[in-house]
Formats: sequence, structure tokens, C-alpha cells
Amino acid sequence: MASTITLKRRINSIRNTRQITKAMELVAASKMRRAQEQALRSRAYQDATYRLLHRISGMSEVERQPLFRRRKIQNRLYVVITSNSGLAGAYNANILKLLTSALNADRSEGVNAKVIAIGNKGAQFCRRLREIELLAVFSAFGDHPTANDLRPVLNTIVDKYLKEEIDEVRMLYNKFQSNLVQVPTQVVLMPRPIEDGRSEHDFTNFEPDVETVLHHSALRLIEAQLWQAVLEGLASEQSARMLAMKNASDNASDLIDEYTLEFNTARQAAITQELAEISGGVEALKD
Repeated sequence: MASTITLKRRINSIRNTRQITKAMELVAASKMRRAQEQALRSRAYQDATYRLLHRISGMSEVERQPLFRRRKIQNRLYVVITSNSGLAGAYNANILKLLTSALNADRSEGVNAKVIAIGNKGAQFCRRLREIELLAVFSAFGDHPTANDLRPVLNTIVDKYLKEEIDEVRMLYNKFQSNLVQVPTQVVLMPRPIEDGRSEHDFTNFEPDVETVLHHSALRLIEAQLWQAVLEGLASEQSARMLAMKNASDNASDLIDEYTLEFNTARQAAITQELAEISGGVEALKD
């Protein structure tokens, strides 16, 4: 049994740790509510972008557009959205597992993999891998990202795709489902899919011309999907961190209770031993 001094030090140390994890839990809970509101509020806009892309992809002119044109995949780019810091449960690990599975599939197919990392955790992971090329690293955009923050990411993706340095772009992020569930998601960002069949959209008039409208519309719609993925990742990160810190605080409380019981037992044993020694000394004096 550990001494009372050692147990007391352990209890104080765990109590200090619990104060830190409790504070982080409260901060994450506050940020989580704002992040969830942002993500849920913009989902309707994302759904509208998907419907508009579906409408555009039903036009015959999209086959001539670079952002829609498909080619043999030799180089694939992954946009990996993680956090800057840890202590968020399995938030980062789930995305990195998804990336690892995708990289293994690419290796078996002979496809070169490249990565743009949003968040330092993803960048740190990719730097340890030899078979991929880390093109760029963007630190996570804070609690209130703006469209200007995302524009360098979008410009890098579009520029390399139009130069045919990459043949496909996939985006990996955690989709917020609830405070307890965040779903690792992989979506194809570019090229945009071309729908089979044509409809009345072929007779739509565009100004100044259909090529200009398709190009700029596709850029804005891709930007909207990237923006939504960042918001979903932010809400998922704060939810995962709040839950992880709550579990850590609860575990610390359980440890404090266990060590307090052990401390009381050890102290009682020491008191009993001292009383026995005193009683033994008194009896010895009588003799």
C-alpha cells in the first residue's frame, strides 16, 4: 500500500488535471454551440448547390468544360481537414484512417497521391509518409472562418487541376451528425460528374455565354462545398473535444474517489498501528 504522502500527492495532481479538463470541456461546449449553428444553417445552401450542379451537369456543353472533363486518373489530390491541436478524441484519427485506406487503394492501382492539409494534425501525419507528396499546409481557420480564408485552397486546387497536374480531387472531413456521432466522409470535389441524358436545360439561354457561366458557376459551387466541409469539421471537432474532456473529467473524479478511499484506509491503518504501539508501550511499563 502506498504511503499517505504519496497518495495525497496523487490526489492533488489529479485534482489539478481535472480542473484543466473541466475548463476545456466548458470552452469546447461554448464553441460547439456556435459551430453547430453555423454548420446546420448553411446546409440548406449546400443542398441548393448540389441541385444546381445536377442541373448544370445535365447540359451538353459541360463536356467541353475543364472542370467537368474526365480523364484517366494518374494523380489524385486529397484535401484533408483536421484540427490544429489534439485532445479531441477520435476526431483526427478517424480522418487519418480514412486517408490511409484511400492511399492503400491508390498504391494498389498505381495512382500517385498528393495532399493538401487543412490543420496541423493532418500535415504532421502526411510528413511521416514517403509515398505521398504534401503540396500545401493551411492552418485551421479558427472558430470563425471566412470565404477569404478558403480562397487560397480553392485557387491551388483549381490551378493544379486545370494544368492537369492532378486528375481528381477528393475531400476528407468529419460530417457532424450529433454531439456523439461525427461521420468520416469522403467526397469527389473535382471533376464534377456529368449526368447521363439531356433535358430541357439544353434550350436555356446564358449571358454572356454558356462557357463563362459554367466556369464561374462551377467555381462558386465547389467553393460552397469546401466551405461547408470546413464548417462541418469545426462542429465535429468541438463536439469530439467536449466529449473527450468530459470523459477525462469523469475519469479524474473516479480516480480521486479511489485514491481518497485508499488514502483514508492507509491513514486509518497508520493510526491503528500507532495506538497499538502506544498500548504496547503502556503494558511494557506496567511490567
